[in-house]
Amino acid sequence: MTENPKTTANEKGIYTDFKNNMTYGEYLKLDQILSGQERLSDHHDEMLFIIIHQVSELWMKLILHETNAAIESIQSEDFQSSFKRLARVSKIQSQIIQAWDVLSTLTPAEYMEFRESLGQASGFQSYQYRKIEFALGYKTPHILKIYEKDPILHKELSDAFHSPGLYDVAIEALAKAGFSINVDLLNRDYSKPYEEDESVKEAWMAVYRNVDKHWDLYQLAEKLVDIEDWLQQWRFRHMKTVERIIGFKVGTGGSSGVNYLKKVLDQRFFPELWDLRTEL
Repeated sequence: MTENPKTTANEKGIYTDFKNNMTYGEYLKLDQILSGQERLSDHHDEMLFIIIHQVSELWMKLILHETNAAIESIQSEDFQSSFKRLARVSKIQSQIIQAWDVLSTLTPAEYMEFRESLGQASGFQSYQYRKIEFALGYKTPHILKIYEKDPILHKELSDAFHSPGLYDVAIEALAKAGFSINVDLLNRDYSKPYEEDESVKEAWMAVYRNVDKHWDLYQLAEKLVDIEDWLQQWRFRHMKTVERIIGFKVGTGGSSGVNYLKKVLDQRFFPELWDLRTEL
């Protein structure tokens, strides 16, 4: 909306002299951010493609910032702080999902005009997305090979790969609350994918059957369900957007494209929290 010059003129306190003061653009480093959209083709719609993915990466950075803080809060039994952070993650996820609606305005004919310019670059290689998967407990060792080109990044990802995820610290919280949790889970190798465990299922069942007694754990469980729910919705919109634009072609990164994206929809992060809904 355009400002009324008369209204602006009446605001005597507005700062206009920034010779010695930091501006909005400087604070946000907009010169760096807005100079990062370099098209490799002359096609108009490549700008859309670049910006959608850059914005998604910024949102993912915030998801990681909040999720890692939530993990620390749960470990220190500061549940209220973790609830705030996890609720924010869910809101961020809704923003990323909506980005697919914008990208889906790109037609197959338009995308083919610049697809070759991407080479083997693909969203499959997003290291922030991998960090999110690691934080949620989904870990596959072959993924790390993609990042060997950058030793610093590779170490960063390797550290995240071997660290406890959100569900690991939630299970530890169950144990701290007095629930009988399989001791092997509490001392497990965090680089291995989590496998369903009966002791965890029984503990969550007890939480859901005694909500008033275990309110914090119940709240935590529902926040985890929110996050997995939104992530799966993001994955579904991703898959349908890809199908809409390139059909069943192989992805630029070498994956099977839509077929691969359909497979990952079957991945589960917090299995017991979904299974108990049938048995309650």
